[in-house]
Amino acid sequence: MSSIAFHTLGCKVNQYDTQAMRELFERAGYEIVDFHGAADIYMINTCTVTGTGDAKSMKLIRRIHREHPNAALIVCGCLAQRDAARVSLPGVRLVLGVKHRAQVVQLLERALREDMLVNAVDDQADWTFETLSVTRHEGKTRAVMKIQEGCDRYCAYCIIPYVRGPVRSMPLCEVINEAQHLADEGYQELVLTGIHLASYGRGTEHALVDAIRAVQQVPGVVRIRLGSLEPPLITDEFVQAILPMDKLCPQFHLSMQSGSAGVLGRMKRRYSPDEYLLAARRLRRAFPGCAITTDVLTGFPGETDEEANETLAFVQEVGFARIHVFPYSRRAGTVADALPDQVPEQVKRERAHQLIELGNQLETLYVKSLLETVQEVLFETTLSDGLCEGYARQYVRVLAAAQPGERKQIRITSTEGSTAYGIEV
Repeated sequence: MSSIAFHTLGCKVNQYDTQAMRELFERAGYEIVDFHGAADIYMINTCTVTGTGDAKSMKLIRRIHREHPNAALIVCGCLAQRDAARVSLPGVRLVLGVKHRAQVVQLLERALREDMLVNAVDDQADWTFETLSVTRHEGKTRAVMKIQEGCDRYCAYCIIPYVRGPVRSMPLCEVINEAQHLADEGYQELVLTGIHLASYGRGTEHALVDAIRAVQQVPGVVRIRLGSLEPPLITDEFVQAILPMDKLCPQFHLSMQSGSAGVLGRMKRRYSPDEYLLAARRLRRAFPGCAITTDVLTGFPGETDEEANETLAFVQEVGFARIHVFPYSRRAGTVADALPDQVPEQVKRERAHQLIELGNQLETLYVKSLLETVQEVLFETTLSDGLCEGYARQYVRVLAAAQPGERKQIRITSTEGSTAYGIEV
């Protein structure tokens, strides 16, 4: 029996893809082992969103071959799709992009049988949604469902549309079947995700709200959480459609990138700060106390001190529950790579630091706002101090006395930074 180890860089979609391929190998009789130990085969699922993602991917491929020169390497994911030749290093036997993942076992076995490197990366013509099934999410009560793939937004800074392909969606009947299967396996919370989730159903008779409604009706599903959304999706009609769905968690990750109208225009984002603020207010009117989280990109080409300050002020005005901050990373082949006035790395880092500090303050304030409220907490992991870690519906980390898998009504009695503590009521 051959052994195989897995490592994932990047987003939740990559993590989902890795787990799906892991289960394919497991069903084929391979022994799954820890990535930090010895294995016959290593799979590295790469990321190319930023230069850092590229560097980490390449460094890891080289390190694994150096430490395990007789092992076979599978390199897959976005960097492999973008630059198969670059990742075809010594030891690599299979290069797999973001397609043909369902055939990964057969492709590897062909490479080993014929003693060759198999390049299974092809172009993006005639792509359809590749249904992958994940039945286990180790140690969790929450499972991720990838229901959408690809993106056609072509934001100026982003390489993803070039490597993930066009928009395509899991058929609604398969969404229902996958949700029911996961519920039957005991997963109480399902996270609906995709590369551009708001595009779910493009070219079909369905839209994202139909997928949410379908999962809402699946017996055994207790919570539904959504991946990243775009402000133009948050219309009055959309909000009114999701309002009756009591399983939907009141936490919305609303992609922002910048709070400056000038920067958003150069980024080719399809909304203004005013439109973003309107979307946030719609959600808060419908879901009082909901958590709104976001991503912010610092140091986009041409970003002035004034524009950076506009973003700081806008983040403060919206009052996010959490923000993820990323310094802009040049990506060859994107519009932004050719723009003038590239911002120095030190300036990017300084602006990112300011935003991170503000984000931490806002997160602390949001968690404090839950003091003395009663929250439904779904517990996941027992900690060494006897408490159990779980998450409120707003995706706030809560520690209390409980067992993994339990859902309890918890009164929040104290907070510390991003963590809340409580007792059962």
